[in-house]
Amino acid sequence: MSPNSTPTSGRRFEAPAIVDSMPALLLVDDDPLIVDSLSIMLGQEFNVLAAGTREEAVSLVRGLAVAPPLALIDLGLPPTPHDPGEGYKLITALLTHAPTMKIIVLSGQSGDAQGRRARALGAIDFVSKPATLATLVRALREALEACAAEREAERPLANAPINALPIDPLSALIGQSPPMVRLKTQIRLYAESPFPVLIEGESGSGKEIAAASLHRLSRRGTKPYLALNCAAIAPSLVEPTLFGYAKGAFTGALTPKAGYFEDAQDGTLLLDEIGELPLELQAKLLRVLENGEYNRVGETQSRQSRARIVAATNRDLRAESKQGRFRPDLYHRLSVFTIRVPPLRDLGPDKLALLVHFRALYSSGTEGGEFTLTAAAQRLWLDYPFPGNARELRNVVIRLATKYPAAAVDAADLEAELDSGATLFADPGDGHDSLDDAALVELDRRGGFNLDHRLSSWERAYIGAAMKLANGNVSQAARLLGVNRTTLYSRMAALERGD
Repeated sequence: MSPNSTPTSGRRFEAPAIVDSMPALLLVDDDPLIVDSLSIMLGQEFNVLAAGTREEAVSLVRGLAVAPPLALIDLGLPPTPHDPGEGYKLITALLTHAPTMKIIVLSGQSGDAQGRRARALGAIDFVSKPATLATLVRALREALEACAAEREAERPLANAPINALPIDPLSALIGQSPPMVRLKTQIRLYAESPFPVLIEGESGSGKEIAAASLHRLSRRGTKPYLALNCAAIAPSLVEPTLFGYAKGAFTGALTPKAGYFEDAQDGTLLLDEIGELPLELQAKLLRVLENGEYNRVGETQSRQSRARIVAATNRDLRAESKQGRFRPDLYHRLSVFTIRVPPLRDLGPDKLALLVHFRALYSSGTEGGEFTLTAAAQRLWLDYPFPGNARELRNVVIRLATKYPAAAVDAADLEAELDSGATLFADPGDGHDSLDDAALVELDRRGGFNLDHRLSSWERAYIGAAMKLANGNVSQAARLLGVNRTTLYSRMAALERGD
């Protein structure tokens, strides 16, 4: 199979020829009528690639040379079409394979809880069925605008002249909290070493930014910087992609081609999602790390790599190696130096710094200027754990910039964009048998949990929502909340004082 070939198995993998001027759109729905009608309606503006299951969609994306920038997916997919769980897994899988993909959920799984969970996992928007064509096109165009803004603001600097690099190569790592200061210190300490670095961290926490900063801060900063997402391509294509191949090595290999190790020269090669690397290739990677030697597929001649290897993972590779899913010798070789990128929930005020950064980025093209947060909304922002990390925060900012240009966003408006129920108040369908079980998961997963902050943030959000529904009428809001008016007045005053 050629590294540039596209899988054709499955009833919906036959896609129209890609038109360069039209952005690709991955459409995932198990209803053939919906797929056919949306393919026709959206096909005038997008190159639609369709799949009917999570497995088909992931296989399709991994087989493409370039992942589609957009995805429109249903949550209710086989084998559990009446449950959103499979759709949630698809969001995670697609963003693992293509972190920059913008995912819009189009689902009959209506309800605020499903929308919030989908957005927390990384979806940029949630549209309930039935939806008009104008609504879908508008959402897709806004997602494309976000892609364009990101490309403009985050152009690769690895090959730029030294005088074009930022004065501080760590400027992309935003924040001054103790965990961020520790991260920057580690990057400065390890930058000049020729040894491998293993970067660990949760999905969406910014491991790729840490790797790029490590490269730019080193003497290799003017040399090539290449990044390969090991989860983004089919396992059978990883070896020729990494090591290159000779002419005739396999069907479709009409000319010899260099791989990532060769193209990286004496720069830096990031192997993202290294935990997804097939076991049979881990031995070959170990050989490169030990003596720099590798072979193109189909060649017997050994070649020498001078690139520095940086690996990134959201898995616990130590535990994976004990379970036989990752080679222990490769783990120890990769983790000569280990950097841990902190989750957003540990960064405190840095959440506001990231808000300012992304707000400036995504508000530049909106009419009227930037949105602001009220004092109550700021407190809610700081209290929210952002389980999807910086990726989730960025998507929330994109939605706020689109919906509230030059407006003050209150706590109730902000609460509608957050997945506050995804942690402590989980839905039964999420696998928690009771609220007690959900609390156990929450406390086990998070560090620095504060019960008072959690309860006050929920009280603030519910009061704000009730006041909004009641159009500011305190008596009506009190009835919605099941308390008397004097109690509501007292609680509102206490929240205003910060008690």
